[in-house]
Amino acid sequence: MKSHTFLRIIAVLAGTVLLSNCAQTPISGGSKEFVLMPEQQEIQMGARMHQEVLQKYSVLENAELQAYVNEIGQRLAKQSHGPHLQWHFTVIDSPEVNAFALPGGYVYIARGVIAYLDSEAELAAVIAHEMGHVTARHGVRLPSASSAVDPDAVLGSILVPSLNNQKGGTQLQTMAQTWASGYGRDQELQANRLGAEYLAQAGYPTQAMIDLIGVLKNQELSDAESAKKEGREPRRYHGTLATPPSDDARLKQVVHEADKYLVTTPREGRTLYLQKIAGIYFGDSPKQGVVRGNALMYEKLGIGIQFPQAWRVQHQSNRVVAISPQNDALVEIRQGPKNDRSMETLQNNLKLNPGARFAKGNINGFPASFAAGTLQKKPVLVGAVVFGGAQYLIAGLSRDANAYNQHRDSLKAAINSFHALTPAERKAARPYRIRLVTAQSGTTLARLAAQSPLGGNAVSQLRLMNGLYPSGEPQPGQVLKVIQ
Repeated sequence: MKSHTFLRIIAVLAGTVLLSNCAQTPISGGSKEFVLMPEQQEIQMGARMHQEVLQKYSVLENAELQAYVNEIGQRLAKQSHGPHLQWHFTVIDSPEVNAFALPGGYVYIARGVIAYLDSEAELAAVIAHEMGHVTARHGVRLPSASSAVDPDAVLGSILVPSLNNQKGGTQLQTMAQTWASGYGRDQELQANRLGAEYLAQAGYPTQAMIDLIGVLKNQELSDAESAKKEGREPRRYHGTLATPPSDDARLKQVVHEADKYLVTTPREGRTLYLQKIAGIYFGDSPKQGVVRGNALMYEKLGIGIQFPQAWRVQHQSNRVVAISPQNDALVEIRQGPKNDRSMETLQNNLKLNPGARFAKGNINGFPASFAAGTLQKKPVLVGAVVFGGAQYLIAGLSRDANAYNQHRDSLKAAINSFHALTPAERKAARPYRIRLVTAQSGTTLARLAAQSPLGGNAVSQLRLMNGLYPSGEPQPGQVLKVIQ
């Protein structure tokens, strides 16, 4: 009897100690929304993960746009539940239609989503939504186990240590999965509610939050159509819900709860927003190489490589990765040492299992060395080619032997496709930019699409960019975004 009493006392004491180390979320207001991490530790975790994000993504080189986004973010931060945090707002040079946040006050806007927003208010809604995830501490309430769709998590990297082996990497992988699939309906709605509150208190219309969800939902619907034609899985966009926003009564309810904070004339900021984004790159930027028909072309470096068709290409700060539709194989290319000792590079830097094979040869007339083997039981092929006084490392990795047998020819073809750019490819490698035009009487999207470099997808893309999806047409006098 005494032993049972002793155990109960220990359990009570343990629970007391546990709760003493819990932290309430800033929005919990005495409720039972506890988080098992002190805020200072959360801030430190965010700072560490921020450095990993900067290794993965390049910061957009546009000081004016960065300052504009930071100004909006800091205005919202003053109205948030975390005004004491050191907030950081960064536009990353990625064509992805996405935005995400890290614990502790780090918010990232992908360049790709900027093209599809129509006003400063909608940009503010993106930022406010992500701030809602931060102040509600959603990032530190994620499960520790990860099955992230990020290729680093699925397959690892061949030429550098994977995130699995870096401090904090598992947390970043878990969040990468969340950025792709969303936090779940309850937490997304909570971020929308909080974001709408911050919007209204900063002088923006709360309707911008619903409009934003509509923009992302249209992206999702359009990509589903493209995916069906291309035989791939459609992408989900972070922050969208299953129900269209126009039919989502719960979304409207939580957003319009913030209408009590609205000022008489909320700030829309469409004209200023369009002026700020005119001229920015659309799609790939030349800094990271331009992809046309899954051919990667680096005009500055003078090199090209053909990735397998239907594979998804991702630009990262120091490499470009193409991932198979089944997520079971990848090809990556990155710059290597600035010397011609390619065999030395492979033998000294690849951590392949015993029995790996090495050989010398050439790729399209350029000296190269090759390696074949396994990395943690994953089949690997690597080529190191010397071009212009530097090495370029091209590697193929499969999840297992079955995947390798399926993708072997594609991996070999990609590695052997390395070549010097032709004059025609240099011309094709010129980046696309956003330009502004004013619709006249008789202006149609079909006519604008006929002058667009986007090809058969131009009408759909122009509709998405200008809030006219799925079948709208511009009105005379309307300022439109086009791609040139």
